[in-house]
Amino acid sequence: MSLLQIAGRFRHLLRQLPSLLWLLELKIRGLQISSPIRLFGHPICSRYPGSSISLGSHVTLDSSVRANPLGGSSPCVLRTMTSTARLSLGDRVGLSSSTIVSGNSIEIGEDTILGAGSMVLDNDFHATGPGFSWLTEYSKNSKPVKIGRGCFIGARSIILKGVTLGDRVVIGAGAVVTKDVPAYSIAAGNPARIVGTIPKPNLQ
Repeated sequence: MSLLQIAGRFRHLLRQLPSLLWLLELKIRGLQISSPIRLFGHPICSRYPGSSISLGSHVTLDSSVRANPLGGSSPCVLRTMTSTARLSLGDRVGLSSSTIVSGNSIEIGEDTILGAGSMVLDNDFHATGPGFSWLTEYSKNSKPVKIGRGCFIGARSIILKGVTLGDRVVIGAGAVVTKDVPAYSIAAGNPARIVGTIPKPNLQ
């Protein structure tokens, strides 16, 4: 083995070291992880005591500017905000600079990918208070979100509370999704509406 090859392997090992440390951090924070998963950059993950965050096998979290062609502007954010909250990413789910915050339940099916800067939120974060004030609230106004298998969530789009997306749904970039979208549909706009369909896969 040449000196250049040895140097290349050493560089590769050095680049992997931060990912191993970040993975250890996620496990210390109590995330349920089905190895292997891939971390590019340092994600922000916080689990409220008693809640659960689970990552299926081969999940990818792209939190580095260099990890996405669009140059992600922020790390991936995974948070639970109440003791009963649940956040679940199925096998082979991919996130790029995406934010997912659960006060109740967010479930994302296998093989779904979320584009750069997209957000999935199951609560309003605030409720009206006395007079013109606002109260911090993650639970009472929350509604579960469920995203099916093989969906594509476009860059900068937002999936709001109570929404269910069927399998293989495509959400256009910048869309704000406030209502359910049936399987094999394409939705775009603000508020999002169905603009087309895609063929069902031949599983034979």
